[in-house]
Amino acid sequence: MNCKAGLFLLGVLAIAQSLFSQNSSGPYNSSGFGSYSSESRSVTASPLNKYANMYTPFSRLAVGGGISLMGVNLQAATNINQHLNVRGSGNFFKYSLSNIDTGGFNIGGQLSFASAGASLDYYPFPSHGFRVSPGLLFYNGNQVTGSGIGSSGSSITLNSTKYYSETADPIGMNATLGLNTHKQAFTMTTGFGNMIPHNGGHWSFPFELGAAFTGVPTVNVLMNGHGCTSQLDVALSGPSCVNMATDPNAQANLNSQIGKWTKNLNDLQVYPILSFGAGYAFRIR
Repeated sequence: MNCKAGLFLLGVLAIAQSLFSQNSSGPYNSSGFGSYSSESRSVTASPLNKYANMYTPFSRLAVGGGISLMGVNLQAATNINQHLNVRGSGNFFKYSLSNIDTGGFNIGGQLSFASAGASLDYYPFPSHGFRVSPGLLFYNGNQVTGSGIGSSGSSITLNSTKYYSETADPIGMNATLGLNTHKQAFTMTTGFGNMIPHNGGHWSFPFELGAAFTGVPTVNVLMNGHGCTSQLDVALSGPSCVNMATDPNAQANLNSQIGKWTKNLNDLQVYPILSFGAGYAFRIR
């Protein structure tokens, strides 16, 4: 039996119960067939609207999890009315790499994602599950960190100047790429799947696509050790070798190079949001 047939049967039973509950003193017509008075007609068949009370504000709560481009995704949502939900979400992920040799430098790094936000989900057609969701990423700790040390004679170019890693005190560096210029970032997404199902069910499988307006990524690089502008001075720590952390020319070249890297990232002012997963809703009052 489908849902509509079940609801219809409940309505018929409610009407039948009202008819048979009348006693002999109730109103009848002269033909002996029962008839409703205006008072008896005021009885309504409330079971016909099975989901009428599901739109009571904050009456249902949904929790869910999934995978996103920001890592493992956790969400919680509650209803305001049939068109609006308020939803909170968090993401986290860490991944490390080490002992990678590139260009004579042994490097390692870590991808660290941690974020939290909230959004208002608007469903223009509640029964279809399509939504538009403006929101705010109020915590953004997404970044990539790395460090490396150069083997003897390996080189790095900073602002068109090549520095060779000294044998006795090789060049080392620590770098951070921050995806969080705006620690609080506006978000806009769309998607399908209502975590508070319109039909009163429990399970949902939401999908979301959009962007967080995080601003231009930040680049920070610190260097140490000694670098030589002449490859002949590498083994002997010759006169062209300088302390990369304190030499003014080396630091000026480093800052100019950072400026070029940042300019190349200027178009990356948004971070894509793509997630999918599952949710479970239940009544809380």
